[in-house]
Amino acid sequence: MVNVAKISEVPNFGKKVVSVSGKVILLVNIKGAIYAVENECPHQGSPLGAAVVKDGYISCPRHGYRFNLTDGSCAEHPDYILATFKVQLSGDDILVDLS
Repeated sequence: MVNVAKISEVPNFGKKVVSVSGKVILLVNIKGAIYAVENECPHQGSPLGAAVVKDGYISCPRHGYRFNLTDGSCAEHPDYILATFKVQLSGDDILVDLS
């Protein structure tokens, strides 16, 4: 697990892009639950920093592909899976498993 940010840096219903060990990761805070996903849509590589987050899904701003924040699945296009990372909170630290 790698320390990537402070919880206070990701506001409720907000997002934060971080670069760690050569990977660009998007952190999402939904009511204190932190999710970590790759910051690139697997469809055409669009950055997800401007994506809409709603009901546990993140929607790509380019074509609207909706990915489950928990497992990265896309019900409408099952061939595309967004990489997700395990998150652990320790005090105010957000730790992410990059393996």
